[in-house]
Amino acid sequence: MPLTTLLRDSRALATLAVPLILTQLAQVALTTTDTVMMSALGPTDLAAGGLAIVIFNQLRTMGVGLVTSVGNQIAGASARAETAPETNASAHAPAHAEHDSNHEVRHIVRAGLAVATLAGIAGAGLMLLIGQALTFLGQEADVVDRAHAMLLALAPGLLPCLWFQAIRQFTVGMRRPQALLQITIASVAVNAGINWALIHGTWGMPKLGLPGVGVATSLVYLLSFLALYLAAKKDTVLGPLLSLNIAQADRITVRHLIQLGIPIAATYGSEAGFFSVTALMAGTFGSAALAAHTAVNQLVYIVFQVAVGLSHAASINVSRELALGRPETALRIKNTALACAGAVMVVVGLIYVTLPNLVLSPFFDTGSARDAQAVSIATHLLLVIMVLQFFDCAQNIGVGLLRGLDDTKSGFRITLIGYWIIGLPAAWLLGYAAGLHTLGIWLGLLTGLAATATLLLRRYSTALRAKFTAPQTVPAA
Repeated sequence: MPLTTLLRDSRALATLAVPLILTQLAQVALTTTDTVMMSALGPTDLAAGGLAIVIFNQLRTMGVGLVTSVGNQIAGASARAETAPETNASAHAPAHAEHDSNHEVRHIVRAGLAVATLAGIAGAGLMLLIGQALTFLGQEADVVDRAHAMLLALAPGLLPCLWFQAIRQFTVGMRRPQALLQITIASVAVNAGINWALIHGTWGMPKLGLPGVGVATSLVYLLSFLALYLAAKKDTVLGPLLSLNIAQADRITVRHLIQLGIPIAATYGSEAGFFSVTALMAGTFGSAALAAHTAVNQLVYIVFQVAVGLSHAASINVSRELALGRPETALRIKNTALACAGAVMVVVGLIYVTLPNLVLSPFFDTGSARDAQAVSIATHLLLVIMVLQFFDCAQNIGVGLLRGLDDTKSGFRITLIGYWIIGLPAAWLLGYAAGLHTLGIWLGLLTGLAATATLLLRRYSTALRAKFTAPQTVPAA
């Protein structure tokens, strides 16, 4: 790809990706704040809270997957409206729908909120059931008790969290995500204040300790949803299209979103589950190993938000370019997104190598004897995640690109191979059989992510070329 073309495509991608990346980074500051405050309570609370957050993130991520296709569907409807407003009715809209893009978007938004509601209720119930089963998963008894209390506080927050995500996909699909960043930044400050008050019992609040982190998170998700809803209602473009009346959601549209969303949720869940299982594996080596795993996993999660922003932007742009009949541009989006990801990962990797103590200092007292073992483990893990994070980013971009083609099933099949058939056995062999413990687990993670990224990106290129080189069918006279 010529440099001028790469720069032009990078600017086009960055227009949508940068606000999304900043929003993702601000959002991950919520869990980072939680992790830092949990670490101040000691390694046992950090291990227990980290375990609870892993479970919460597993179910939250799968719920987000169910509503992620909302953005792609809206982007396609919007693009079709630009080129042929009189014929843009969705094939999945009800039969009585007007040939009007606004009508189509309203149906998608309302259906997305309905799907989010169903996912939030089911996920909260599953979270509590998993909390009861932790005793049988090889974790220390004290860690299990504290993690269960944390999960009770986190469960109510899943529903407003997924409502927020549904409206977020609506704003991104309409290419108007500006309010997201402002709301998320504000939520970080609110979360920190509520966390502090509920952990330590200040400002007239009850002293809840570790469960206070979960209560604060649930409250912040509710406030964030309300803020985004109000901001969207005030927007002259978004407001007329947004309704919370999910009782009127069209069943055909709901069913279509679920059909697209289940493979995405399974794909996201496959990745999150891969990391969740490795967290349980790390826990079998003791609380210091689990604390180190939790801290390093949080660092990976922070940098992963760059991948999420690039993936969403690339996915939306692919949907848009295909709707506009420009498959060549859609093919270039892959290389552009990977080049941007690679540049960021090089910078992050240099920071890990040159400033390991600074990177780990938010999570541990790097000079204390109490945290010495966890710091030693985490320092070695930083060398692995230098490389791991590029493949983590690349595989997420691959999933987003395929989603832009409405191919949500391939991503799930490929992640099953990459994570569970290649990555997990590698983690077990290196962690247990080879005796590398937590380091071996992370080398297994690296192996699985590299395999997954390679397969996903190859599938995208093959599927897209097949899509625009297939002979066109001439309708019968």
